[in-house]
Amino acid sequence: MILGDLAEVQMGYPFRSRVEHDPRGTVAVVQMKDMDDAGLLQADEAIRVVLPPGKDHHLLRPGDLLFRSRGRSNGAALVAEGIGRSVLAAPMLLIRPHRVLPAYLCWYLNAPATQAQLSALSEGTSVRMISAEALKALDVPLPSPAVQQRIVQAATLADREQSLMARIATLRQRLTDHILMNNVHLSAKRATP
Repeated sequence: MILGDLAEVQMGYPFRSRVEHDPRGTVAVVQMKDMDDAGLLQADEAIRVVLPPGKDHHLLRPGDLLFRSRGRSNGAALVAEGIGRSVLAAPMLLIRPHRVLPAYLCWYLNAPATQAQLSALSEGTSVRMISAEALKALDVPLPSPAVQQRIVQAATLADREQSLMARIATLRQRLTDHILMNNVHLSAKRATP
């Protein structure tokens, strides 16, 4: 199936000028800088604005995907519960899944093979960009909901394993440095008459 059949894809909210922080703002504005290369949303420090009346349909919902349409990486981030009143700023794309598990679609979009496919779809010379139309035409394999869920669980466990392995390597290096430094000091004390 193509992505356009599985989800609504639209441009983020089109602010008419540079987004400025409004201390009275009740809506957080999620921009490209609020999404890291690992596809994690870091919107705690997002600029806040007052959204014009009648624009609530632009508010993000849990299960939405935020897609970085420009730049060197075209990853997706999954909007989790508790996002609060937030809106996605253009040129990012909002993907609102309706016939696919959001976490599965997020995993699929961020998978290395899909990222290579997306790179081939990007246009432009200095700043590469993927249009909403090109993204809608992306072929997305659609296994059963149960298989989608198992893929998400396996991917989550693999990510957790990578995180734990990195933590173990850091702690092992600290321990090695500590042991070596202790040996240096003990050797120096013994050598001093």
